[in-house]
Amino acid sequence: MAKKGNAKRKASKGRKKDLEQRMLDIFRKEPARSFNHKQIAARLGGRAAAMRDMVNTILSDLSEDDILVEVKPGKYKLNPVHISELDPPPATVTGKVDMKQTGKAYVTPDEGGEDIFIAANNTFIALHRDKVKVRLFPKRSNRKLEGQIIEIIKRYKEKFVGVVEVYKNFAFLIPDSTSMPVDIFIPKDSLKKARNGEKAVARITDWPGHSKNPFGEITDVLGFPGDNNVEMQSILVENDFPLAFPRSVEKDAAAIPGAISKTEYRKRRDFRKVFTITIDPEDAKDFDDALSLQKLKNGNWEVGIHIADVSHYVRPNGSIDKEAFDRGTSIYLVDRVIPMLPEKLSNHVCSLNAGKDKLCFSAVFELNDEAEVLQQWFGKTVINSDKRFNYEQVQEIIEKKKGEYRDQILTLHSLASILRDERFKNGSINFQTQEVRFKLDEKGKPLGVYLKEQKDSNKLIEDFMLLANRKVAEFIGKRKGKQKPWTFVYRIHDQPQQEKLANFIQFLDKLGYSLNVNSQRSLAKSFNKLFRDIAGKGEENMIEAIAIRTMAKAAYSTNNIGHYGLAFPYYTHFTSPIRRYPDLIVHRLLERYLEGKPPVNKAEYEDICEHSSEMERKAIDAERSSIKYKQAEYLLDKIGQEFEGLISGVSKWGIYVEITGNKCEGMVRLQDLEDDFYYLDEENYQVIGQRHGQQYKLGDRVRIKVKRIDLSKKQMDFQMVHP
Repeated sequence: MAKKGNAKRKASKGRKKDLEQRMLDIFRKEPARSFNHKQIAARLGGRAAAMRDMVNTILSDLSEDDILVEVKPGKYKLNPVHISELDPPPATVTGKVDMKQTGKAYVTPDEGGEDIFIAANNTFIALHRDKVKVRLFPKRSNRKLEGQIIEIIKRYKEKFVGVVEVYKNFAFLIPDSTSMPVDIFIPKDSLKKARNGEKAVARITDWPGHSKNPFGEITDVLGFPGDNNVEMQSILVENDFPLAFPRSVEKDAAAIPGAISKTEYRKRRDFRKVFTITIDPEDAKDFDDALSLQKLKNGNWEVGIHIADVSHYVRPNGSIDKEAFDRGTSIYLVDRVIPMLPEKLSNHVCSLNAGKDKLCFSAVFELNDEAEVLQQWFGKTVINSDKRFNYEQVQEIIEKKKGEYRDQILTLHSLASILRDERFKNGSINFQTQEVRFKLDEKGKPLGVYLKEQKDSNKLIEDFMLLANRKVAEFIGKRKGKQKPWTFVYRIHDQPQQEKLANFIQFLDKLGYSLNVNSQRSLAKSFNKLFRDIAGKGEENMIEAIAIRTMAKAAYSTNNIGHYGLAFPYYTHFTSPIRRYPDLIVHRLLERYLEGKPPVNKAEYEDICEHSSEMERKAIDAERSSIKYKQAEYLLDKIGQEFEGLISGVSKWGIYVEITGNKCEGMVRLQDLEDDFYYLDEENYQVIGQRHGQQYKLGDRVRIKVKRIDLSKKQMDFQMVHP
């Protein structure tokens, strides 16, 4: 008992020290300001009495130590003696550019801290998301940190898509991106036959110091705006993805044999006679995971999670491998998939098509009826899937309790449900996701928009994939003894910054919601309750968006810090090597360590992680952009039509309204509200009419009319319909 008591006291002391450091950071950021215990507790993201008591104790201790000064009863500020002890700001910093359409920019420092404001005349030749060096200006009181970009360390991109404007002796490419503040000058001999008004791709070749515009050359002519294929290709180029595979890569892929040799069969554990199925979307063409199930003699269940063995076919440093690394991931646009691997591999050789022998890398688990993992095995296998199911078919079997392979599917569903409940009990956050889907005609024009929700059949697959990913990461990360640790690729997710969390809590409080931040588990539980409470309400979109921004971004890294959102101390991506490059690397590393080979170079693999994380972010941007374009295109022939909607946001420019049922979001501009002069009440998330007091508040149900659609900018303008 004494040992437990000591451990508790040590933990309590550690928490107090951590809280003290966070409190000092608040005082140091605003050394001229005084705070009371309630203000400090709110900034720390806590309102519980226990936290306020701890804050009061620390304030008192710091005052006794002369680090803080009590300027009024209960109000403290940093002792001026200690202000001079703060590190002076560096003369220069490096960071990433966030360029605005007006030409001004903000730079987010690599080492964290306050964003640096860059006036339009101080941006040098920097462009959006470039990595740059900034010279800081002396900070003035109550003013933003300002600076001047003095060096481009690394260009984020050199190719841009836009519309060509041809003049007599030269041309310009007018970029599509609103984050590109300048047009690109194109000499007449660099037009590559692009015609006036066509969309094209330009590469920046030079930016002379005396020139306002960069010089460039046309590399690809896409066609005229409005054509579906042109617009989808534009989105790909804008997000730095290639339009086709190089011929050398296609040639190497074509040379890969599809047949499996007798020698290869003998090397592998044979699952061909074990019940095995794939479950995927109805329109899927690549199948990279399968589930097997059999009952063991001891009454337990053996579940096999079988993943396409891409590493068997794609060897390191070959042309296919290098192209897959460059792409980083497959991209899923509204009407097409841009695969990471050539079609010969993604849809045929590697894909786990039903009724065919396929090579896999598998994670096999012995589970009891309570879904507890009793034994595990990782290794190379050969399978033959009994049936290719889609999610709708499996969902029908789950709901109606009948259909082909009913018993096996219901058993898998039962085990997955237990795994899911345990995950949420342990602090996993259930971020709600609704996919926007389109019904398209043969030319790609949207005929309808609908929402696709995750059902039990989707969750069945998800929970077994999570199990495999978690257990593979644990196998590597929990290596015991004094041996050198194995370099590995983890999927990490950091805990939210306390300041962001505090701001989110204040935002929720004004909308009548709350979060419990006493522990990770209680925070996760209250997050999950919040998502249930806001479902179907007008504020749902905004709250979910801000909740996601409050959280850190998940990424790949060789430095494991766990996955906060899933509440897993160890997590990786093992289950999708056809469409994610990090999964392919995980397969190679797992095979290497199972064979007893030494660890790989950590720095080299950290570079792979950083590149993969960046390409993943670009793919997400491309997918969102294609959805936004199709939503605008869907409303293009509906100008003048009325729809029910929910107010999803407010700004000084207007009211954002999301149409019920299809999530098409447009703006009602305040200048178009002719019945009154409206102003923004930012604190209460509403706009108010000055004369009559009419209010439009976040979450209100309204009726709108489609007023204007700007397809090139993917913008939708609405008009309020008054009763």
